[in-house]
Amino acid sequence: MAPVAAAAGPRAALVPSVLDEYGGATRSVLARYLPDEEPRAYLYDLVADYPRRGGRAFRPSLCIATTRAFGGTMQDAILSAVSIELIHNAMLIHDDIEDESEQRRGKPALHRTEGVPVAINAGDALSLLAFQPLIDNRGRLGPYLAMRILEETERMARESAEGQAMELGWRRDNVCDVCEADYLEMVLKKTCWLLAIHPTRVGALIATKGAVDLERFIRFGFLLGAAFQIQDDLLNLEGNAEAYGKELGGDIYEGKRTLMLIRLFEQATDSERTRLERLLGTERAARPLDEIAWVRERMNSYDCIGYARQVAHGLAGAAIHEFEHAFTGVRDSRDKRFIAALPKWVLSRA
Repeated sequence: MAPVAAAAGPRAALVPSVLDEYGGATRSVLARYLPDEEPRAYLYDLVADYPRRGGRAFRPSLCIATTRAFGGTMQDAILSAVSIELIHNAMLIHDDIEDESEQRRGKPALHRTEGVPVAINAGDALSLLAFQPLIDNRGRLGPYLAMRILEETERMARESAEGQAMELGWRRDNVCDVCEADYLEMVLKKTCWLLAIHPTRVGALIATKGAVDLERFIRFGFLLGAAFQIQDDLLNLEGNAEAYGKELGGDIYEGKRTLMLIRLFEQATDSERTRLERLLGTERAARPLDEIAWVRERMNSYDCIGYARQVAHGLAGAAIHEFEHAFTGVRDSRDKRFIAALPKWVLSRA
């Protein structure tokens, strides 16, 4: 498949403009769901930490845009968008603990400043707070749609947990024969459901009151989300540290089975695979800097980064094609054009 050309001109400007608008609207309503009460120092100040650090608000914006594209309003979608953003931030707290990450959005990860037990509790509380907007959906959308959205949320959470379990299990047991298909299945569950499948399904559900077949969004959401994840993994290796907001090279330290690492295992010599497997079998803190540099050099030698970038472009190209099926019959609008521009945008983001 031919590479996807970088987004340019007005279409490129559309994506950040919509993200800024819909992200701002989401954060404004989200603030009402962050308790201003005790215990602040040990809980509610920490619950508010990650949401207040910002972020692109990709997931809630996609939910709002899909709702509007199918004929609904921002007011119809805003509480579901808030719930999505709260869930995302709760998962980030837990992800950072599980990955032993140093940074999140340019600042120390919460468990680094507050300790693991307190951070886990804050993440738990944040995930529970995400249910209140879904309960409040009853007032605007009625009990039937509110329950349907809750059911969609349960499925997304289960898929996400399964994907996280796959990745954590591979690292715990030092599984070194993970193939590309395994990786894409993990990404489908861990990344794509929350990033793209769930927001588009919920948005279409809200706008059409259940009249549209939600299964049509799974393939589009998978292709978009997988391209997004591979680009994120690439940025971890070669992105701008300030813009990226996390420690560069952290995925190698954490032993994440990225597409680049999987490709390296496939291309490496027997002795290199043995060395790599031994390195990944040690604790993160015991992995020497020179060994991490060796892994990075071997990735360059076998063009693992170029291969992953090619795969990401192929997935984004397929997402552009699949968009036409997922949004067939939807009239042209700013929101539809925003969603159509996302596959190219995810490859150009820094």
